[in-house]
Amino acid sequence: MAITALPPDTDADIARVTEALAMITPRWNARILLALSGPPLRYSELAAKVSWLQNGQLHPKLKALCDAGLVQRTEHTARHVTYGHTERGVALLPVLPVIVTWAEEHLEKADRPLPAIEQIEDSLTLLTRRHAAAILWVLKSRKEVSGRALARIVMPSSDWTNVYPPLRQLVADGLADTEGTGRPYRLSAAGEGLGPVLGALSAWSAGQPLDQAAHHPVWGHPQMKATPRPWVSSPSRPAPALPPARTVGSAPAWQNRDLFSDATTARPKAAVPAGGPRR
Repeated sequence: MAITALPPDTDADIARVTEALAMITPRWNARILLALSGPPLRYSELAAKVSWLQNGQLHPKLKALCDAGLVQRTEHTARHVTYGHTERGVALLPVLPVIVTWAEEHLEKADRPLPAIEQIEDSLTLLTRRHAAAILWVLKSRKEVSGRALARIVMPSSDWTNVYPPLRQLVADGLADTEGTGRPYRLSAAGEGLGPVLGALSAWSAGQPLDQAAHHPVWGHPQMKATPRPWVSSPSRPAPALPPARTVGSAPAWQNRDLFSDATTARPKAAVPAGGPRR
């Protein structure tokens, strides 16, 4: 069933990306996926890697990731059970450094360098706002759009004024921009820069190779064909290159220190001349 007034292919694309974000954005999910990036682990081994989770928190997270098709539970014997990535989970890992690359360019710098995992979590939170994906798609496609026109496209079955809370949130987050009340909305520089991220999420959610992101009809960018710049969370730490596509069982280029840190809120650096205050 259509969720927007966009063409069916576009509507389905947005729905897939929205569903993908809903799988990986919940708290700790990305960290659990990274902790499982090596050989399959027993529950106790995984719990030791994500020791900040309290008793009882890990099991429901693992079940949700298994239900999403990202993690596989293998029962070797009644007393020997392991958890590891599915092929779909393996295919997701190269998307995460693409998110870090965007965050390094467009998120405000915190008082301390942010580990890569925090960059990912902050970025995913921005993209998972209600109606965010659909609004970003329309703004990218049409350059400038009034709030009323956006409402007719993004939420055709709702009162048109309902578009303004998510729009104001995108402006506050620095992903959209406007010159004032009654003026059209457009993507900010940070919103425009989301092309590689949303293109990669679209390709992954459709089961396509990530190099198809460069050919996305809305978010495709010629520069996606080139090797992305190395991603870092501070100039002083080594900068591993974006990992290539992997086969099941191979290890990604993530450092253990990326997994263990407290969350710190960051915001895109784009200026917000109007449309809502920064939080």
